[in-house]
Amino acid sequence: MKKEITVPSVGESVTQGILASWLKAAGDLVEEGSDLFELETDKATVTVPAPASGALAVSVAAGTEVTIGQVVGSIDTDAAQLAPKTPAAEAAAAPPPVPVRTAPHPEVKATAEPEPARAHAPASARARAPAPRPAPAPRPAPAPAHGRRVPMTNLRKRIAERLVEAQHSTASLTTFNEVNLQKVVDLRSRYRDEFERAHGVKLGFMSFFVKACTLALAEMPVVSAHIEDGDIVYPEAMDIGVAVSTDRGLLVPVIRGADRMGIAALESAIADLAARARERKILPDELTGGSFSITNGGVFGSLLSTPLLNYPQSAILGMHTIQRRPVAEEGPGGEQVVIRPMMYLALTYDHRLVDGKEAVSFLKRVKELVEDPWRLFIEA
Repeated sequence: MKKEITVPSVGESVTQGILASWLKAAGDLVEEGSDLFELETDKATVTVPAPASGALAVSVAAGTEVTIGQVVGSIDTDAAQLAPKTPAAEAAAAPPPVPVRTAPHPEVKATAEPEPARAHAPASARARAPAPRPAPAPRPAPAPAHGRRVPMTNLRKRIAERLVEAQHSTASLTTFNEVNLQKVVDLRSRYRDEFERAHGVKLGFMSFFVKACTLALAEMPVVSAHIEDGDIVYPEAMDIGVAVSTDRGLLVPVIRGADRMGIAALESAIADLAARARERKILPDELTGGSFSITNGGVFGSLLSTPLLNYPQSAILGMHTIQRRPVAEEGPGGEQVVIRPMMYLALTYDHRLVDGKEAVSFLKRVKELVEDPWRLFIEA
């Protein structure tokens, strides 16, 4: 029996895509649920699993534009090759060995080839004959002046379009602050192992910032609003996008209802979305609808940067690398200089909607919450 392979629905907003590549060749035996082909949309690249086990037949070549529900191949579930082969059967099916010719034995004299006729020509005639000119060596083909050209993927094109759209459609501005992470570092060091045993996920830094942002957004909701057709649209839920770097570009999966989650639930959601984004199993609908975004360039060593808006959102928080620096703190005997793990924060915002006072106040509130992390549990 043949099982048709169709392009699955990967979200309400997606009607077509490109069959980027087949992960199995025609005739290969595939197992149900194994990765079969990659579907590339303008939002993400999704790996599609095999709907059944059997021999693969391909009817649509890689690189072809396809629509949702289109048949792109089939799987023969009754293929004889499905039966496991025994070692004896594999040996019987192997082609016979090719005989190898060996050189003649040293005692056997090979037949001499006839000497060319010109070798018997008189010496005078050979002297008068012009020496043959050596053939000119082939010249290497010149390298193209324009360099190596590689077509842009649909995802890369869409990322480029959105970045340009954000620059042209908003009045973006960035404000900066810095946060002392000593208390977060101490909390993680003290409870890291216990937290992982209890919740099955590691306690990172991102969850503290996501939680702090949800609390700050509740106080200043305009930061998560956006402009649409001359109106200000305030979101009904706090859906926070967290940027993830993949081999296909930067994706921003969205944590739905992040304000209703605790630190453990946030860590689980962040780990799950990031893993599926890198494995190309994230769905396009999971990349849309966010009201605020967070990006962490610090994982690559960035000390300071100005993040670009995830349009049509009006604000994005940029985290950076943690660097131990001397800072002044109030101590028992007055001010003293101590070394602390510090991080620069950047908030890029659309100045058409968010005023400087609101942006600075929002970032200051995030700083206060992260510097006293126990408040994230009390005020949640």
